[in-house]
Amino acid sequence: MHKTKIVTSFLKNSEKILLLKRSEKVKTMKSLWAGISGIIEGDEEPLARAEIEVFEEVGIEKSNISLLKQGEVIFIESPQYANHQWEVYPFLFSTENREIKLNWENSDSRWIDVDELKNFSTVPSLDRVLTRLF
Repeated sequence: MHKTKIVTSFLKNSEKILLLKRSEKVKTMKSLWAGISGIIEGDEEPLARAEIEVFEEVGIEKSNISLLKQGEVIFIESPQYANHQWEVYPFLFSTENREIKLNWENSDSRWIDVDELKNFSTVPSLDRVLTRLF
């Protein structure tokens, strides 16, 4: 089985978390809601990749986020590729900043209550990833 290591991060502000809608320009999971995600490159530390992705995808610098929790790794079968599994490293960060600047990877964003996640069409098992953090 082929595995791809990725980080999925959530930003928390007060009692809201940030969800991002993946754009039509990305390779996978187009138009689905997700956390801030990215592929771990080489021997990169997952936390370092998570901080980079937060900056790249929403424009919030490392100095403006604080790690609240790193969840246990979760393995998710890929619905798009046969014999493929995502190895997901979940992170929860707090931020005082609700103003974000989306890059091309996402087309929309929402600050939601955790229990509202069920109202969104999300990437596979996003609720399971989020559960590791709350």
